[in-house]
Amino acid sequence: MTSVDVTPNQTDKALSSLPADATDPCVHCGFCLPTCASYRVLGTEMDSPRGRIHTLKAIDNGELELDATVASHFDSCLGCFACVSACPSGVRYDQLIEATRPLLNQAELRSPCQNHFRQVLLKLLPYPGRLRALLQPLRAYAGTPIQALSRRLGINKILGPQLEAMEALLPTLAAENFQDDLQVLHPATGQRRSRVGLVLGCVQRCFDPNVNQATIAVLQANGFEVVVPKDQGCCGAVSHHQGQLNQTRELAEKLVKSFANVVGPGRPAGAEPLEAVLVAASGCGHTMKAYGELLNEKKGFNIPVFDVHEFLAEHGLASNFQQSLQPLTHHNGQPASPQTPLKVAYHDACHMIHGQGIQAQPRKLLKAIPHLVLSEATEAGVCCGSAGIYNLVNPQEAAELGRIKVADLSNTGAELIASANIGCTLQLRRHLDGDVAVAHPMELLACAAGLHQSPGIQKGLRITKISGEGQDRQINQAISS
Repeated sequence: MTSVDVTPNQTDKALSSLPADATDPCVHCGFCLPTCASYRVLGTEMDSPRGRIHTLKAIDNGELELDATVASHFDSCLGCFACVSACPSGVRYDQLIEATRPLLNQAELRSPCQNHFRQVLLKLLPYPGRLRALLQPLRAYAGTPIQALSRRLGINKILGPQLEAMEALLPTLAAENFQDDLQVLHPATGQRRSRVGLVLGCVQRCFDPNVNQATIAVLQANGFEVVVPKDQGCCGAVSHHQGQLNQTRELAEKLVKSFANVVGPGRPAGAEPLEAVLVAASGCGHTMKAYGELLNEKKGFNIPVFDVHEFLAEHGLASNFQQSLQPLTHHNGQPASPQTPLKVAYHDACHMIHGQGIQAQPRKLLKAIPHLVLSEATEAGVCCGSAGIYNLVNPQEAAELGRIKVADLSNTGAELIASANIGCTLQLRRHLDGDVAVAHPMELLACAAGLHQSPGIQKGLRITKISGEGQDRQINQAISS
């Protein structure tokens, strides 16, 4: 892998590849400003969507050179696409920033330290084996009193802001974080409706593997057979968001091939084709849905890619699964009821709400849990500051955005936060500092159905299991606080 996908003499050619008249619809109305995460914390026009569009026009017209100073204003963009949703003129800023990202990888546009740190991240995060090798020695530190003491004394600050940010995101590392103990084929429970593939996610499988286990359990219980290739790697989302297109294509092709290697006559998962490939991390889903553009059509998936919430909402939860759902309980151990429902705030990941237009589906699924009510954040569409590797390469801006997001979610009065993207989950947990638990919607559904007990939501959350009918019902707590 190289750190640069373009060379300096390709700059003009790359800029001319931007969609024709893509910047023309922008009328500088300013509707994008309140939604823009970078403008929110930096407050400068150059760090806003319309400021960057003006800059792109100047570069394209030969009035401005793309130097390190100019590039820094594009690096400050989180790529959350909130401005796309907000723009009344239909400006496709997402296309503009994605076409610009590869240009920013020219070595002279960042300091040697910045370039080296980004290269390390891109050689580490998309490769679970490498990431786990690095994390293994940290098991004796992460989530222990040693880590707590280090943070309290400020010892971790000597690492520098970027490594300090990495340490701040580090979760407790259990044995399951270091292995994908999953079969290739997971049969459906009850009446079989279809068969699907599941992408595990390179970061998710290392930092929150229970999400994948819960997702498989929920799909099985709803009549879907699940195929999970053992040798699957990264989908390419991390590198895609950084404009590293060569690496992205390489990773994407390998992922597609991993499914082809297990589905077909004489192969481990059998001959029957998959209906769809699903993913439970929104950043991955956004990139995988772009395979048609990133790859030659013949090299991409020949079946649809769906976010798991999108898929289940479209197909509907099975009636027997819905009947199995039981109320969760409050922190005090009392079961949720019509009089005292459990308040949950759903966090909208940017690559889900803005990148894929998925907003109602996760909420619809969560509402299937008895006596669970959703408390909406005031600024649901504003980025939490995670944004791929943004919270590592721009730690100060990301930390401020994390504090803003956590304050907004906390103000809902929710006892629990649901997050469907691993990057967002880690960012929220960092800034919540244990005050409120964060769990994936699939974990909540699996727990409510009695299918899965997830460490991710053990803090203060219990599952109410009800057996029997009428006055003879007995309430048993499946998970203790």
